[in-house]
Amino acid sequence: MYNKTRIAPTPSGYLHIGNILSFAITAALARRNGAKILLRIDDMDRARADKRYVDDIFETLNFLDIPWDEGPRNADDFESNWSQTRRLDLYNEALQQLWDTGKVFACTCSRAQIEAAGTNGVYPGTCRNKRLPPDTPSAAWRLETSASDEIVVKTLSGVIKTILPEDMHDFIVRKKDGYPAYQLTSVIDDLYFGINLIVRGQDLWASTLAQHYLASALNRSEFSPITFYHHPLITQADGQKLSKSAGATSVKYLREEGKSPADIYAEIAGMLGASRPVSHWNELIKLVNELR
Repeated sequence: MYNKTRIAPTPSGYLHIGNILSFAITAALARRNGAKILLRIDDMDRARADKRYVDDIFETLNFLDIPWDEGPRNADDFESNWSQTRRLDLYNEALQQLWDTGKVFACTCSRAQIEAAGTNGVYPGTCRNKRLPPDTPSAAWRLETSASDEIVVKTLSGVIKTILPEDMHDFIVRKKDGYPAYQLTSVIDDLYFGINLIVRGQDLWASTLAQHYLASALNRSEFSPITFYHHPLITQADGQKLSKSAGATSVKYLREEGKSPADIYAEIAGMLGASRPVSHWNELIKLVNELR
């Protein structure tokens, strides 16, 4: 049913236990369905990507015995053969298609200007009709979106029909530094590698909708059959989402404190509210399904 899924960390901080929950569910679903697992490291944010964090990805996956079948085996292999910078031509081709078909527009608005517009941080469409040239200095490219277009998402529990959330209206596909934005690289990579099962946290539901919208704008209908699973999030004691700056939940910190893989999986299970012990990644998906 599923041919390939992916684990897609970003090397902008040390991996935390929330990342591990997502990776564990991905691995369990893949092994259950006979799907291959791709390790894809999303390093297109050149300002934040750091080799220390690339090294941490491999150290963490190996320490926790999380498998992958395709992709880099170590940091050097990644830099030489698998970095997203190696696929820049693919991303730029998609961006050019969007520009040539009138699907995007250049925008020079800063985050501060958008906040000052009094729209609760939602982009108000300031540059939509300015017709700025594509090479305008310090201009991002935004995808022109409609508030009423229906988006159909295939999930493990059925088909969901909805519309793009307000905070994703006219979302950015090329950043001001000229590099492609996350939504675009993610869509192109998933299509390029033949992914048909994607596991991610509930906090990325809006990104899933944006990526469906973008794939449609690119006339890439093969994105529509991809199945998505959005799992519950592990939160901090105050209810806030875990972040890579939360050192005490990083696997690196836990490993240095002497925690074993079984200890870490047990800690994840405890934070999810489990009443029974969990000591391996393939047990976490059973727990998540019980708690849904």
